[in-house]
Amino acid sequence: MVGLGQTLLPGVLFTLATQAKAQSSPIVGGGELKATTDDMAKITPQMIDAAAVIAGISVTDEQKKTMLEGLEQLRKSFVAIRDLKIPNSVAPAFIFDPVPGDMVLDAAKKPLIISAAPDVTALSVAASAGIAGDSDALAFASVRELAELIKTRKVTSVDLTKMYLGRLKKYDPQLHFVITLTEERAMERAAAADKEIVAGNYRGPLHGIPWGGKDLLAVKGYRTTWGAGGFEDQKFDYDATVVTRLDEAGAILVAKLSMGALAQGDLWFGARTRNPWNKRQGSSGSSAGSASAVAAGCVGFALGTETLGSISSPSTRCGCSGLRPTFGFVPRTGAMALSWTMDKIGPICRAVEDCALVLSAIYGPDGHDLSVQPAAFNWDANFNWKTLRVGYIKSAFDAPTLPAGATEAQKRNLERRIYDAKYATASLDELRNMGVKLIPVEIPDFPFGAIVPVLEAEAAAAFDDLTRSGRDQLLTGQLPFDWPNQFRIARFYSAVDYIQAMRARTLAIAEMEKLFAQVDVIVTPSQGIQLQATNLTGHPAVIVPNGVRGDGAPKSENEQDGALANAGGPGTPVSLTFLGGLYSDARLAAFAKAYQDATSFQQQHPKLS
Repeated sequence: MVGLGQTLLPGVLFTLATQAKAQSSPIVGGGELKATTDDMAKITPQMIDAAAVIAGISVTDEQKKTMLEGLEQLRKSFVAIRDLKIPNSVAPAFIFDPVPGDMVLDAAKKPLIISAAPDVTALSVAASAGIAGDSDALAFASVRELAELIKTRKVTSVDLTKMYLGRLKKYDPQLHFVITLTEERAMERAAAADKEIVAGNYRGPLHGIPWGGKDLLAVKGYRTTWGAGGFEDQKFDYDATVVTRLDEAGAILVAKLSMGALAQGDLWFGARTRNPWNKRQGSSGSSAGSASAVAAGCVGFALGTETLGSISSPSTRCGCSGLRPTFGFVPRTGAMALSWTMDKIGPICRAVEDCALVLSAIYGPDGHDLSVQPAAFNWDANFNWKTLRVGYIKSAFDAPTLPAGATEAQKRNLERRIYDAKYATASLDELRNMGVKLIPVEIPDFPFGAIVPVLEAEAAAAFDDLTRSGRDQLLTGQLPFDWPNQFRIARFYSAVDYIQAMRARTLAIAEMEKLFAQVDVIVTPSQGIQLQATNLTGHPAVIVPNGVRGDGAPKSENEQDGALANAGGPGTPVSLTFLGGLYSDARLAAFAKAYQDATSFQQQHPKLS
């Protein structure tokens, strides 16, 4: 049994036996599955055969007889664990560490160095004219600009908070980015911030700045819905660590923003969050509301999370600057767990320096999330980025070509790719104009995609009870790629295969270490294999807006309102991504800021009505 049974997907057998029993007495109304072996069908040789097919192994009749008793005992251990009813907040007793053994982390913290005070004369005029007029100039200002206005008392935190709350209420019916306004909390803290600043107790560049958080962050006194049907009234009696840290920095939480159900896509229990540049499109996700609200000028900044693209994708779609930090930089305590070895919390803002200022406030160990390293994030807006070795993924910038015998749909897709490629090529030209010597590199030839099922396996464990109880039927999305189906598939992923994939992940980390031994920064389009590679190996990324498609751009693949394939097209943003070595987030952001300063694409914003 030890030799074969544990490679035979006992979880599959458990599921098959449970399903066999359920078919004879089905659960009505999505009730709770009773965790007892008395309610499960007896494991049979036929079930072992079915599980063996999925596992890709063969078992003789004699071996099956030998295994039966051991498998029944193993199933009892499953029942005992399930009876514990472990909440989502409890992490496994292992810690994923992407840091190679010979890497020495820089743990020395240095004073924050922000950019020189910006000229806020025009913004001051707008403020003096009255924020009640809902000034676009103020609404789309960067955190650095808003901070200067507050510090010099050209505007108050109360006024900014009222303005952003007003805009959230005004544009939410169109964009569906708010799940819960935290208005009472916000107004109390804004008033307190103004009093502190008048008294000379200025906490720093986030003091008095209104922000929004993805609704997987616990906030005491408010619901935390995870964007999912069945969780609409869920509450926790504590604040997430990042919420506490932003409170300590003086920032003002004004809203809990929408997210795709259980951190997938932009469809939540209330609606599909929309792209402010084209309201017939979703904002992408799963940090859907965070990106949409920032892009629409409805918060000063926002927090999102990424497991496999959930900061990158909505930042691209909505034209925001996003910073996905190194895995283990920001504590996830008080945040919904999807994948303990891949989840990361990071800022979505209008400018790269804004992201750096936010990360400066939320990073570092908290004594609870044991994956967090004691590495330092030392933001220096004056860092000499010209000392960095800069690579670019050559194949990702090569002109797209059409395969032989291409269909009409493939030809139309190629047309869109060719159009977008000119933005990528122009970015390389701009970098060269900045004096950057670009080094061609490639993402290692490694089966990164084959490791991705560890994400679904961990997510299925995080929401084990949801699947077993049948309450997954309450989630809005029920298509093959949605979580309910993916969680069910993941139950057929064996513990042995999970461990093998994690061992492959160790090899992937070594391959990526070789890559970042050659260069300090890598420039890449925001899609492609790099997204899987860097999320699996924990590397940081900065996503920046890189222009807006013109009126002559090819139309979206599907222009139907809210269609999943409705993306791109005239008048929508494109993005560029910068990748860095582990815990090199500060210098990576400094380089991205230099590119942003040279191009100013972050100053473009959608025209709302």
